[in-house]
Amino acid sequence: MSVKDKIIWITGASSGIGAAMANEYSKRGAKLILSSRNSEELEKVKSLCMYPNSVKVLPIDLANTSTFKKTVAQAIDMYGSVDVMINNAGISQRSFAAETNLEVDRKIFDINYFGTIALTKAMIPHFVENRNGHFVVITSVVGKIGTPLRSSYSASKHALHGFFDSLRAELYKDQIKVSLICPGYVNTKVSINALTAQGEKQGTLDKATANGLDPEHFARKAVKAITREKQEVVIGGLLEKVAVYVKRFFPLLLSIMVRKIPVT
Repeated sequence: MSVKDKIIWITGASSGIGAAMANEYSKRGAKLILSSRNSEELEKVKSLCMYPNSVKVLPIDLANTSTFKKTVAQAIDMYGSVDVMINNAGISQRSFAAETNLEVDRKIFDINYFGTIALTKAMIPHFVENRNGHFVVITSVVGKIGTPLRSSYSASKHALHGFFDSLRAELYKDQIKVSLICPGYVNTKVSINALTAQGEKQGTLDKATANGLDPEHFARKAVKAITREKQEVVIGGLLEKVAVYVKRFFPLLLSIMVRKIPVT
């Protein structure tokens, strides 16, 4: 299936996975809407796309859900419709559960879960009216496997799986698709921006993240899976893929593994 001239809206597009997916989709001739809080960085991403004239910038703050109805209307007006919404924006965590302030837990959920589902709900009427549309959610392997230092981040990603699995069933009659893309380690700034126990940015790049997949490599695999309308796919290293299957068939073994696997 071709994505040429498809209208793709990507959140969290100012860096990392979102920026790499924007570049990949531009190479394939898609029309793009790029969103994040940082409009200056979005403009940089736009300028690096193969066809920048087919890229629009639409700043958004996932914590400000009251504006989403207006934002969705703006997105639709840019090209007349939206074909694919890629919910990629989010924030990670690097702190032990017992030491993490509850406000940090709430912030992670406000952005990763409530912000994502609020924007999705604002888009549903447009997709239903068109009897066409595709919701894509960039979750995480920890949306399937909980690991140390990621308690609320993992919980927020687990919650997204539950919500979008339910949404897929509810919107099937309207010919709307839902895809869950689960990255393992990808070499981005995710650990640098991750929240610590007191809500500050960690500010350093984890070794595990630095050794992760190249974002462009991830983007090629993700776009391919989305184009094929895969319901769920894990994109990561061998260890992350194996861990998903161990969780399913040998949960006790996995619980032992995650105590020993380096997660930073």
